[in-house]
Amino acid sequence: MIVITGATGNVGRPLAQTLTALGEDVVPVSRTGAGHQADLTQPDSLRPVLDGAKAVFLLTSPDFLARGNMQAVVDVLRDSGVPRVVLLSSQGVTTQRHPSVHEDAVTGSGLDWTILRPGNFASNAFAWAESIRTQRAMFAPFADVALPAVDPQDIAEVAAVTLREPGHAGAVYTLTGPAAISPRQQAQAIEEVLGTPIHFTELTRAEARTNMLNFMPEPVVEATLDVLGSPLPTEQQVSPDIEKVLGRTPHSFADWVTRNLQAFS
Repeated sequence: MIVITGATGNVGRPLAQTLTALGEDVVPVSRTGAGHQADLTQPDSLRPVLDGAKAVFLLTSPDFLARGNMQAVVDVLRDSGVPRVVLLSSQGVTTQRHPSVHEDAVTGSGLDWTILRPGNFASNAFAWAESIRTQRAMFAPFADVALPAVDPQDIAEVAAVTLREPGHAGAVYTLTGPAAISPRQQAQAIEEVLGTPIHFTELTRAEARTNMLNFMPEPVVEATLDVLGSPLPTEQQVSPDIEKVLGRTPHSFADWVTRNLQAFS
């Protein structure tokens, strides 16, 4: 049995589907929605689903940074006899833009662990979906700053491997797309898949910050804007880790758009 937290999200949902297709007994966990309801900010809420679990995938919500205690979560996993944990972290830990406290709790747990550090998510483009659907317009800051956008499906498939197969204990994988792509180029990719013109408007950092505060905590907004506007060389590099784990190249941003075209149509 494998327990998946954050099971209704962009990574958790395809991960649960992938594992189920592979014949695994999957227990989806989320704060709301179908399946077992639990909140990682209340670690004891996990206990009812941990009995007999051979692995747990930990995906924290943005507000876990402010209210969560990963050490308490790890203590519950260990007390429940869970032998293996895979943590979805962030490339920001590599660059020290984000604190390592969550990773530290996992790596010091005594459990078999694997850390996944994705960079910029292709699914962040969902933020542009409404304006593209209704106005055929896209608004984004830092128009020509390119980062490799990783497909959440690739993250899910890497997670599935590390949850099921031996040889990944103690590994830290950086997960990126196959090529750096700027917001302007993302607009062009969406335009090509849709087959209709999209008008691109570059936002100022302040304008983007105001928009992002509607759905992200302020510290996360500032760190995200720092990456988008002034990425470090390591944040613009393509990592070989997805190909290393899956034996294939990562999906492109255009691949992701094609699979999620309905959101933009």
